[in-house]
Amino acid sequence: MDLPIFQIDAFTLKNSSALSGNPAAVVPLDDWLDDRQMQEVAAENNLSETTFFVKQEDGTYHLRWFTPTSEVDLCGHATLATAHVIHQILGDTREQLPMTCQAGDISVTVLSKKSPVRYCLEFPERAPEAVTGKRLLNKVSKILNMEVIELLQSRDLIAVLKDEKAVQNCTPDFAALAELDCFALAITAPAQHGRIDFVSRFFAPRLGINEDPVTGSSFCSLTPLWAEKLGKNCLQARQISQRGGQLSLDLKDSRVRITGTTYHYMQGVIRIPD
Repeated sequence: MDLPIFQIDAFTLKNSSALSGNPAAVVPLDDWLDDRQMQEVAAENNLSETTFFVKQEDGTYHLRWFTPTSEVDLCGHATLATAHVIHQILGDTREQLPMTCQAGDISVTVLSKKSPVRYCLEFPERAPEAVTGKRLLNKVSKILNMEVIELLQSRDLIAVLKDEKAVQNCTPDFAALAELDCFALAITAPAQHGRIDFVSRFFAPRLGINEDPVTGSSFCSLTPLWAEKLGKNCLQARQISQRGGQLSLDLKDSRVRITGTTYHYMQGVIRIPD
């Protein structure tokens, strides 16, 4: 069985000549493969996420995402990459692309037609709650080898560090981090530069991803966190991984709007064994 595959960089840095953002594989399907096959393809691709999607009779796209080791319920950068494929390659010219996934109904709005095209994801807000007690906070501080100012949790653990430099210089103990009972760990701090409000990094060794380049779904929690801290709902963020990525964020009516750009890096055909 031969299937088309596209590799798209999502949440690329503005005004950057280098490849940036988070690469995702996107595989359009007429009918679902079985779960084992999709997981094997994702492991073979060895990217943070591979999206598989099927267009339904009502025009909605059903998305599923797989890391190299497991399926996840929501993924921002791979959704942005999928919107690129649907809009720019498959020719769906609707301004809003309706989608559904394990986490519920989502959508992507095409904000501009000029290159680079800007896409806006609309995701559910996942406001984090403070973790009480010092035991886990101290444990995370030891794993990060950094002082954790505040520890919160939604889907992910979120460690607020002192400043951008602390986020940039953090070198986690990934073996110890993989033992933590959490989906993943995001670290974050206020940004040093005026045009950016906050920075973050994202670690998910339990999912086979020591560090994810840009993690759209993490901003479902980081956006309400920093909106409250900074007293504004429209924010600019950078994920300061080695590749780096930039996002515009807007919190409204318990929904997080996440805007970014994409880059079509590669396409080809994959051959699924019978």
